[in-house]
Amino acid sequence: MRLYAIETGNFKLDGGAMFGVVPKSLWSRTNPADQNNMIDIAARSLLIEDGNRLILIDTGMGNKQSDKFFSYYYLWGDHSIDKSLAQHGFHRDDITDVFMTHLHFDHCGGSVERHGEGYRPAFKNARFWTNKEHWDWAVKPNAREKASFLSENILPLEESGQLEFIATPQGDFVKESELGFGILFVDGHTEKQMIPHIQYQGKTIVFTADLLPTAGHIPLPYVMGYDTRPLLTLDEKAKFLKNAVNNDYYLFLEHDAHNEICTLRETEKGIRLDNIIKFTDII
Repeated sequence: MRLYAIETGNFKLDGGAMFGVVPKSLWSRTNPADQNNMIDIAARSLLIEDGNRLILIDTGMGNKQSDKFFSYYYLWGDHSIDKSLAQHGFHRDDITDVFMTHLHFDHCGGSVERHGEGYRPAFKNARFWTNKEHWDWAVKPNAREKASFLSENILPLEESGQLEFIATPQGDFVKESELGFGILFVDGHTEKQMIPHIQYQGKTIVFTADLLPTAGHIPLPYVMGYDTRPLLTLDEKAKFLKNAVNNDYYLFLEHDAHNEICTLRETEKGIRLDNIIKFTDII
């Protein structure tokens, strides 16, 4: 098995929305804001090369939305999914599986591209993985999440016949999924978000998605305003952070524009950041 960090693009989000009830005087210490109160955000995917399979976890925003849409998110930098794949010797047609932690536009927008007057999957040889409970949640969105679940990012996957569902466990964790890695299911951010746990060279690398967006979100009350069930996120996050410390997890940070991987430690104030690690230092 080999792992690759895939940078799909950077953007900005409102710092207050990213940290919920936490005051700016606290969260700005780790995630400084610009004059518009926007903070730097990454859309960092993970590519797993495992035998004949090439599995891409999340695909970023993509590039098919309108200029007006992207103007809300202040795109910056020159990363793209194609450029990042090419740097590692791959092309999007090589991808065999696309695993989507959830179907919010900044996690799955790159899964679909424009084609003529319509849309089609952006990875023509891949199967696209979600789970049935989250799919049903996304295709009939609630008012709070409707702006995040865009039909053009979702429905073409089903229409193409390339959509697959991960089997959901009775509990919250499946030790080995159809894709060969463990998955934690959490419901605080959105229904049945999936958090991959990858065993790699004796380490557990966890793709934290929106359970832990950045290293600045490690303190327990630092929960995004986007979460649909923030009190549930608190419980899920507390359990996860404890497991991360007890099992020496390496946390792959999808949305942290400046930190790729971190580890945690127990302190008198609770679980806190231990080390920031470059992805190339663990592969």
